[in-house]
Amino acid sequence: MPLLIASDVDGTLLNPAERVTRRTAEVIRRITESGKPFVLVTGRPPRWVPRVAEAAGVTGYAVCANGAALYDIAADRVLRARWLDPVLLNDLSAALTEVLPGCLLATERVGATATDDAGQQFLAEPGYRHPWPNPDSTATSRAAVLGRPAVKLLVRHSSMTSAEMALAAGAVVGDEVSVTYSSNSGLIEITAADATKATGLAEVAELHGVPQVDVIAFGDMPNDVPMLRWAGHGVAVANAHPDAKAAADEVTGSNADDGVALVLERWF
Repeated sequence: MPLLIASDVDGTLLNPAERVTRRTAEVIRRITESGKPFVLVTGRPPRWVPRVAEAAGVTGYAVCANGAALYDIAADRVLRARWLDPVLLNDLSAALTEVLPGCLLATERVGATATDDAGQQFLAEPGYRHPWPNPDSTATSRAAVLGRPAVKLLVRHSSMTSAEMALAAGAVVGDEVSVTYSSNSGLIEITAADATKATGLAEVAELHGVPQVDVIAFGDMPNDVPMLRWAGHGVAVANAHPDAKAAADEVTGSNADDGVALVLERWF
């Protein structure tokens, strides 16, 4: 029986309608009643976590922004953030503009709580468009986008896939930062080199006193690969990217078929 359960949110825990199903919520309830922590590990910022946490019945820790922020859901407190400083952001901008001409940039920030300074948490260049709705985005100049520390740099290109962008970006940024993606629609996400879903989950496991071998983790996209490899048992959903499936110890049903619940019902 796993002693700590961790799951990605979009494409994994949520079904295609972006909802937590009754079956999934019920198994999470049994897990939390047994005293085992259920941890959300997501590319989302803290401000986008409470709605999912409420639907899932989760009140503990959430690893956010691909490991760049640790959020206490019940207390509504951001406990830790790993930052990209403005000098590094501007260096990255110059390098990425050269290999990804025409790209547009945005930055993600966090405050002390999920909603602190909400209007300034996501800054984007004019013309930047998220692959998903982002009503709290503020349009501003590139200088303003890069002018303050951020937990995540987002790079968008209208005529490239995320995989193509990640390959090109990786060739110029090296090991200085972590480059990944959570959709293949022309968006890459860049965090500090020590900020991945694996490092964030390892921190939560340590806080709970749970050994790595006793952690089970679920995911679907390349940003989940470090976590799936780190966990004692990594599980990819059937709709996962090939890289996530290759990194996992097991492939379960899709997020449309309660793949997370299907595995967890073995024990709970």
